Amino acid sequence: MGFSGSPFRKMKTLLGTLYLLCMLIPGVLGYDRSLAQHGEEVVDKTVSPWRSLETYSYDKYHSMEEIYQWMNQISEKYTDVVTQHFLGMTYETRPMYYLKISQPSSNPKKSIWMDCGIHAREWIAPAFCQWFVKELLQNYKNDLRISRFLRNLDFYVLPVLNIDGYIYSWTTDRLWRKSRSLHDNGTCFGTDLNRNFNASWCSIGASKNCQDLTFCGTGPASEPETKAVSSFVESQKENIVCFLTIHSYGQYILLPYGYTKNKSSNHEELIQVGQKAANALKAKHGTNYRVGSSADILYSSSGSSRDWARDIGIPFSYTFELRDNGTYGFVLPEAQIQPTCEETMEAVLSILDDVYAKYWLSNSAGKVTSITVVLSLLMSLIALL
Repeated sequence: MGFSGSPFRKMKTLLGTLYLLCMLIPGVLGYDRSLAQHGEEVVDKTVSPWRSLETYSYDKYHSMEEIYQWMNQISEKYTDVVTQHFLGMTYETRPMYYLKISQPSSNPKKSIWMDCGIHAREWIAPAFCQWFVKELLQNYKNDLRISRFLRNLDFYVLPVLNIDGYIYSWTTDRLWRKSRSLHDNGTCFGTDLNRNFNASWCSIGASKNCQDLTFCGTGPASEPETKAVSSFVESQKENIVCFLTIHSYGQYILLPYGYTKNKSSNHEELIQVGQKAANALKAKHGTNYRVGSSADILYSSSGSSRDWARDIGIPFSYTFELRDNGTYGFVLPEAQIQPTCEETMEAVLSILDDVYAKYWLSNSAGKVTSITVVLSLLMSLIALL
């Protein structure tokens, strides 16, 4: 593969390639020996040949190695609008990267956050993050709706939040949910990262027993993955107006809160925007989604990223629970990836329409009104002269 671009970009590509090579050598990054042995046993099943963007299949599930490669290629091909950024390191010292999709602008812009794969077994979620990025980049030059978004909004996309757990779900346990942090002197592994955020931490719908699926960790944001996301989003919260976290399964669009029956200050607005998104989703393939707060229509839970994002002041915060309703559950067939992504894209675009209308059109209208007032005053003064 030839290099192009700045020395930094070349170095990033070299480091990425070196990392991928290291992934194939058990224990080279200091992982637990038993985990490395597991990886060695199944690595031939999970590592595929390098794929170019032209032949990358968005209707297939991809290993973490392939997603790393895809991110590198995306940032290399679309240098005018995409940059890849380091977010932090996982418990097993793997790098977390997010993609920033942004058109240069001299005007202040609002931002959208999207993460996928906080729960390892929910493979359809990272598939959607990749689909979403692909749709933006392939269409922003010709699609008026998407080009309008990119002119006025920046997108931060984290394709896989729980990287260690995701890899473990490929190599060892397909239904693994949590991260892979070590607890109680090696007697149990993993924290539920969506119970680890600082939002009424571990008060309801979470467990302090590290053996449990909903283990909340040793404290708020105790896990490096949670801390990396929290720190970045907190640093950008003045500009982030929409926080989207993608899960499966159940077919829900969930809004705050999970830890209380109390409603957020903009609950009715969140319901209206969410219901409009669900209608747009249904119009694509007829799939029904329910809309409401987690505590009202699903279950009570504390420490979720969605609730945390709303609590720190991000106005629009939603959890998507993608297909299905339990027929296949977490093991959604690849044949359903494309229709799931197509309909979810319609829902997300609908939400972006409303965010855009509120935070850009309203500001533009205000600017136009101000200019009109100033011109009217000038005309009045001229008339008096």
